[in-house]
Amino acid sequence: MTDIELQWHTITVRVPFASARHASIAKQVIEVDKELQPEVVKRVLEVEGDVLVATFKTLTVRLARLVVNAYLENVDLVVRTIGEFGEDADRVL
Repeated sequence: MTDIELQWHTITVRVPFASARHASIAKQVIEVDKELQPEVVKRVLEVEGDVLVATFKTLTVRLARLVVNAYLENVDLVVRTIGEFGEDADRVL
């Protein structure tokens, strides 16, 4: 089957951060982990100002739910880490 024949489900998640730098850090951290099933899950991460934008395309609604949940768990971890170390990290850099 080609992409044209497949029925893709698309979800876009926009997460605002305190700054564009923090959004960029989150993108860099999260994009290191590639999707485990790239033939059925496609992910694009972008930064628009201080907003991290993730667009997911999946072949099933179930996969959409799973990948968005995993993504939000990663975002939560990044946000908590930036909250804990963000100011110290900015001083070192």
